[in-house]
Amino acid sequence: MIERFYLKEYLSFKEIELDLKSGLVVFTGPSGSGKSILMSSILSSFGSGTSDASLCEATVSWELETDEHGIENDDVYIFKHIKKEKSRYFINNQSLPKKAMSSLSSNYLRHLSLRDFSDFENENLLLILDGRISKQNPNIDLLKDEYKEAFLEHRRVKKELLSIEDEQKRVTELKEFAAFEIKKIEDVNPKVSEDEELLEIKKELSKKEKALEAIAKANAIFEHEHSVFSALDTLNVDNSFFNDAMNELRAVMESAEEKFNALDEVDIEEVLNRLEELSELKRRYGGIKEALEYKEQKVLELQKYENIEIAKGDLESRESLLRRKVEDLAQKISALRTDELKHFKEDLNRYLKQLYLRDADVAINSAEYGVLGKDEILLKLNNTDLQKISTGEFNRLRLAVLALKSEFMNQNGGVLMLDEIDANLSGEESMSVAKVLKELSEHFQIFVISHQPQLTSMGDQHFLVHKKGDESHVKELGFDERVDEIARIISGANITQEAREFAKELLSLQK
Repeated sequence: MIERFYLKEYLSFKEIELDLKSGLVVFTGPSGSGKSILMSSILSSFGSGTSDASLCEATVSWELETDEHGIENDDVYIFKHIKKEKSRYFINNQSLPKKAMSSLSSNYLRHLSLRDFSDFENENLLLILDGRISKQNPNIDLLKDEYKEAFLEHRRVKKELLSIEDEQKRVTELKEFAAFEIKKIEDVNPKVSEDEELLEIKKELSKKEKALEAIAKANAIFEHEHSVFSALDTLNVDNSFFNDAMNELRAVMESAEEKFNALDEVDIEEVLNRLEELSELKRRYGGIKEALEYKEQKVLELQKYENIEIAKGDLESRESLLRRKVEDLAQKISALRTDELKHFKEDLNRYLKQLYLRDADVAINSAEYGVLGKDEILLKLNNTDLQKISTGEFNRLRLAVLALKSEFMNQNGGVLMLDEIDANLSGEESMSVAKVLKELSEHFQIFVISHQPQLTSMGDQHFLVHKKGDESHVKELGFDERVDEIARIISGANITQEAREFAKELLSLQK
């Protein structure tokens, strides 16, 4: 509920502070005193309206999901709208965009003076109907959970099946392309690092002739090897170091000569052609490793294409089983709803009768399957589409739907704000609206502006909005003050004794 509201410097209001209670909160006062301004300011503090007030501030006790906005969870939240050069919005002094503020409060605050069709949306009506059924038959909740799980799985499988069917239309072309890509790489049959090895061979071939010529000249040293040994013996020098060096040198020369002679069998044209083939693969796929990975990918794709009929058959079987399950569960849910619809309609029309409205026509039609089943509730007022009924009828019909919903609510429904919902109604009609709002106030905190004594007398809390000079003030009224205000509503500025007596009678009925 909204526990406190503070307003500063807005049009005729200088500064007001209201301590608010649960239940039905009524605002009355002469025309032009500022009631609608006050209501719009309360909405503005939650980012749900516009106001040029310097400050609109509301304290609430709501269980908000504020983690994503960086606001710590608390038992009490303070919503603020501050207007200086521009509007700024805060929750517990944490700045938020207006849209985020409005989104957070929208789960708890509703302004019913707007022609909002959300209460008549199929999902909302189905949830009311299912809530009524659940009180008598809790199995519907299990059925709905099982249905929703099957429906979502069927939708997933159906989507996958449609994808395969679409893929199957192109499968011949895709198979040919995959086979072509595989063959192109297999024809080259590359090996990782093969290009590096061939480049090294190419490099060796390019210097073979020159290297062999150099080796032949260098080998002349071995012709004078015995002379060095004789000289070392004459000098009495150990010749082992020279022997080791010559053996190592001889091994190097022989190895190099063998390597270059082995290149005699290599065809340089073949090497160049092979390098060109590998270069083309590298250009197309980014590298030999990447080409081989691409080939394996295409092999897997080809296997998938070749097995697509098997996969499609499995999915078709799965889809068929799930479809039958979805249809069966939806039918069971529909049967329960159809049985309850008669009582739903009777209770709705009972509220409508209280509200001096014509009977509503309620029917269930089959629609496309959704997460709540295949049912669509159609609601008309005396066979008239809701878009064509008057605003007064629309608002009272919405009250009846909310009253029907509240019968099965286990928790507080938040705050409802209404502007003069009883305007232009007869005394009996006004009393009927008041009684329904009183019932709703057990589950909602309701703010309402009224110019009728019947609704005013029903209030759990009554505020008078009035002017002194050019300044608007708000005052919570006690019993005697309420008598005077209700008497003023009845008889005007010149309050009669009869009006006072009637006002007392109305208030005494609420004790």
